[in-house]
Amino acid sequence: MSKLAIEGGRPIREDPIPIAQPILGDEEARAVTEVLRSGQLAQGPRVEEFEREFAQFVGCEHCVATSSGTTALQLALESAGLGPGDLAIVPSFTFIATANAALHVGADVAFVDIDLETYCMDPRSLEEVVKLLKDRVLRPRTVAVIPVHLYGHPADMDPILEIAEEHDLIVIEDAAQAHGAEYKGRRIGSLGDAACFSFYPTKNMTTGEGGAITTDDGELAERARMLRSHGERERYDHVELGYNFRMTDIAAAIGIVQLRRLEEFNERRRENARYYLKELADLEPLIELPTEKPWAKHVYHQFTIRINVEELSCTRDEFAEALRAEGVDCAVHYPTPLHRQPVYLRRGYHATELPKSERAAETVLSIPVHPGLSEEDRQDVVEAVEKVVSAFSR
Repeated sequence: MSKLAIEGGRPIREDPIPIAQPILGDEEARAVTEVLRSGQLAQGPRVEEFEREFAQFVGCEHCVATSSGTTALQLALESAGLGPGDLAIVPSFTFIATANAALHVGADVAFVDIDLETYCMDPRSLEEVVKLLKDRVLRPRTVAVIPVHLYGHPADMDPILEIAEEHDLIVIEDAAQAHGAEYKGRRIGSLGDAACFSFYPTKNMTTGEGGAITTDDGELAERARMLRSHGERERYDHVELGYNFRMTDIAAAIGIVQLRRLEEFNERRRENARYYLKELADLEPLIELPTEKPWAKHVYHQFTIRINVEELSCTRDEFAEALRAEGVDCAVHYPTPLHRQPVYLRRGYHATELPKSERAAETVLSIPVHPGLSEEDRQDVVEAVEKVVSAFSR
């Protein structure tokens, strides 16, 4: 909760309501202290325990803990067989690590558009790109599709998996923002050939920094474990060129506690989202509120609205600036689609027009939804959004 001061009988905030706020307490502190006292600080028994519990939570046979969500993506792609000359198909509207992981293993990238209701990969755009590339690009390449469960809402996986099966594509879920989300009753992370999670401090659960691969493919998991530790099959027996992508026991100890609290955290996020959806409903269509599809369980890593710039006399960035002036922190995830990023333009990636990705990048704005919000915080967020919408109404 933000600090309050009293001025003229009315509470005035000294600090803005933060867009994200990790919740770490005495139990996490005790878990870390136990690791410090044990002397086993690097990857050890706590990492193994975390891997077992996270695999069970997701509903997979294997979990491979890593140093970050980005290294999880890189290891998953390389362990699935992607390398130089191969291809990864990625939604353009996501964090850049999703695509960069493919470049790091030497693969090329093709960008597809999103569904504006879920902000996730549009299966129709995927099918169009696959058909476009099929005859001249796909074979004999290994090709991976990386659907991103953005903001905590699942991608529509059934049609994506059908396209992948028809064209012999590997599916690696990017679940960095979707811990505990569900698709048709199944946990995200258990649907593709493998999935990758991030435990960065702002995620729905954290290890401080870290990531994980979940999969039912024993060979993929075995290779990922080997690659994360210098390609080591046995002690000092290095059979591949690997990396140091290991998670520490300190991080895993935090993660074990956080995992046991995850469903509580997610329910508080969902409760906050329900409050916003009810209280802000009258502002549509001046702003557009997020959607939860009937087949989805949304875990609201972000509560992302879209600013209808045609109906309001402001840009999205002007709206954000005004909201911050009211004491509510907010963020743009993400202001530039990947196919417009300089690093990809310099490399010669010239995607076809992806209008939904570009529309989202121009209009999205995330407001605080994290489980640390108080009822007063939520009310203040709603009042601030209402005030800014009113100020910019034509």
